[in-house]
Amino acid sequence: MLSTYQYQKFEYHPPRELGADKAVRHPVVIVGAGPVGLAAAIDLAQQNVPVLLLDDDDTVSVGSRGVCYAKRALEVLDRLGVADPCVDKGVSWNVGRTFFRSEEVYSFNLLPQPDHHRPGMINLQQYYLEEFLVKRARSLPSLDLRFRNKVVSMRAQDDAVALQVETPDGVYPVEADWLIVADGARSPIRRMMGLEAEGKVFMDRFLIADVVMKADFPAERWFWFDPPFHPGQSVLLHHQADNVWRIDFQLGWDADPEEEKRPEKVIPRIKAMLGEEHEFELEWVSVYTFQCRRMAKFRHGRVLFVGDAAHQVSPFGARGANSGIQDTDNLAWKLRLVMDGKAPDSLLDTYSDERTCAADENLLNSTRSTDFITPKTKTSLAFRNAVLGLARHYPFARALVNSGRLSVPTILADSVLNTPDEAAFAGDMAPGAPCDDSPMRAQVDHFWLLGRLGNRFQLLVYADKPGDVTQADALQALMSGSLPVDVILVTPSGGRSPHGFRVFEDYTGRFAERYDARPGSAWLIRPDQHIAARWRALDVRRVRQALARATCNQE
Repeated sequence: MLSTYQYQKFEYHPPRELGADKAVRHPVVIVGAGPVGLAAAIDLAQQNVPVLLLDDDDTVSVGSRGVCYAKRALEVLDRLGVADPCVDKGVSWNVGRTFFRSEEVYSFNLLPQPDHHRPGMINLQQYYLEEFLVKRARSLPSLDLRFRNKVVSMRAQDDAVALQVETPDGVYPVEADWLIVADGARSPIRRMMGLEAEGKVFMDRFLIADVVMKADFPAERWFWFDPPFHPGQSVLLHHQADNVWRIDFQLGWDADPEEEKRPEKVIPRIKAMLGEEHEFELEWVSVYTFQCRRMAKFRHGRVLFVGDAAHQVSPFGARGANSGIQDTDNLAWKLRLVMDGKAPDSLLDTYSDERTCAADENLLNSTRSTDFITPKTKTSLAFRNAVLGLARHYPFARALVNSGRLSVPTILADSVLNTPDEAAFAGDMAPGAPCDDSPMRAQVDHFWLLGRLGNRFQLLVYADKPGDVTQADALQALMSGSLPVDVILVTPSGGRSPHGFRVFEDYTGRFAERYDARPGSAWLIRPDQHIAARWRALDVRRVRQALARATCNQE
């Protein structure tokens, strides 16, 4: 039990399928109600896709586990209806500091620009995130969430996936049109299918100590290499909700995990770090190792893997849960279009293609971070220490310091769903990139751009005035097509559209700055807020072609 959090047991209800002669068929079954499985279920249910979510437990995760949630993940959680409670409860931060021995050598700011809705990162214990997600899931009529329902066997078929589910009252059969697997790094479903995740196991151990204390440290990420209070090793400090501080101590591979978790071993380490003047209580202690690996493909017929079931990374850089949430963001809209008959089955192959690309980027960064933090040879240790020694005075060395390259969204630059640029643009908002945020208003209503994007295809058109838009009839036809596109005019001065389009006023100029907007420019936005195409001159025929490409509907 934790002193700062009261665990609740979620109620088990006997499934109606118990004792049935025939398996009930569900459009989508998701296995695993951690943050990633819950995010997938909520995303689909919000789009009116019936979802059955199964979990073998009856409570949220034990201990803080996942801690850091990045700006992009928060933007996804916004669309799922849980970002506000997460940000309100969590500790927001943008600044990280790196120390070598007793001196600060490097710092960074995740959000140096103003006018973003969400911070660069929040720290929040995983059990709170799961609690907020469960509450949201239970509010959706299309989502059937069942605790203490364990999948004990599965059989993938051409047109369905057959499952056997064990409960306290017996076993019952289930069939799924589509199965989403979010059952964690040790994925029982993956083992049942005889599939592997390949990669590297890192021969090191780290101690997590969650400590309750009142301290005047700022809400920043602090990382020490070879500090005097833990010589020869590394230490990481994060501030979480409820005055809980997360401390990670590198121990080395030879450390005995059970011995290191004993309070008489943990408390002296913390006192050496904090000093005798800080009073604290141990909240939770764990020792972990980690792997960097992934499955070769995330799609296997009607079975789709997400989160840790598909890929695992080191905890340095906060790339685990953040990338898993982005998996679901990529998958949900594609699965819905395929289920609705508005896109071919091949669109789901692009889920695997895009997210294995993202996983490779995360694995590369995670491996490099781990190699820098835990050098395995005298030569690599000497190199690392030389870099840290130079970083205090020389910018070139700071670029080499790697205490965990923090989670950022993958730019899907090579996706087959993108339409390549035909004209020059400045800035980062290229095809494949997630949309940047900016303040907007419509009449007296102030809002954030990303709060009005997502869950459907949208076309942003920039104009000096709402009446300057050409091809209005063709744009209205685009809005009422078989795959509708929501048309939004963005202008620097607001006003009303004579053609009935929504108008967003870029009253701060941030949109024009970040998107390199000029009158006549247009951007086709995917349902997951990634840019599919952009043009300097609006041509609805080309928009239709880009929409077909973004949904694999090209002839």
